[in-house]
Amino acid sequence: MPDSKNPSSSKNSATLAMVEAAFLASTKGMLFLVNYYFPMGPFLRMFFPTPTALAYLRWGKRAAWMTTTVSFLLLSVLMGPTRSIQFLIPHGLQGIMLGYLWRRRSPWSVSIFLGTILGSLGALFQLVFVSFLLGENVWVYITVQLTNFVAWVMQSVGSIDLPDLWLVQVLAAIGIVFSNVMYQFLVHLVAWLLLDRLGNPISPAPKWLQALLD
Repeated sequence: MPDSKNPSSSKNSATLAMVEAAFLASTKGMLFLVNYYFPMGPFLRMFFPTPTALAYLRWGKRAAWMTTTVSFLLLSVLMGPTRSIQFLIPHGLQGIMLGYLWRRRSPWSVSIFLGTILGSLGALFQLVFVSFLLGENVWVYITVQLTNFVAWVMQSVGSIDLPDLWLVQVLAAIGIVFSNVMYQFLVHLVAWLLLDRLGNPISPAPKWLQALLD
């Protein structure tokens, strides 16, 4: 923390915060860029919120918003505005939210729950956004394809019944929520193992997880 009685110290701290925010923003942007062109499953995605959260833990919300904004502008130049918007919602906002919660030592149950809500809403936004760009309802296309797959599976086991479309849509929505729960758990696990070694620990892991890893 800067010394309020020492203007030089405050100025140096502000400069350091700006430099670190720029570095973390470029790191976050490069992670998203590399993952887009060379997808590695959840491996790189686990680190998407971490740079912004680290900026929040070290310097507060202003640095976190600066990190997200610079990443957004960088990706706008490199990939165009549509991809940068898909980065911002939900990944950019998740980093800010998690940094806020981790700095206040919120339990994992709270941060994972809120992260899941934001991630699920972000997935819904992206479906609407992509549907708008393509001029087609992507959600209907996905559920129809999933319905055909479920029908094929049921026919393979000897059933002639066809699944109801509404039931498949409910199952797809549950799948989105469940995948976000698992994603948030992985994000928390990686941040817990990584940021503690960087001197900026997040909220402590549940006791059962600590006992399992020990």
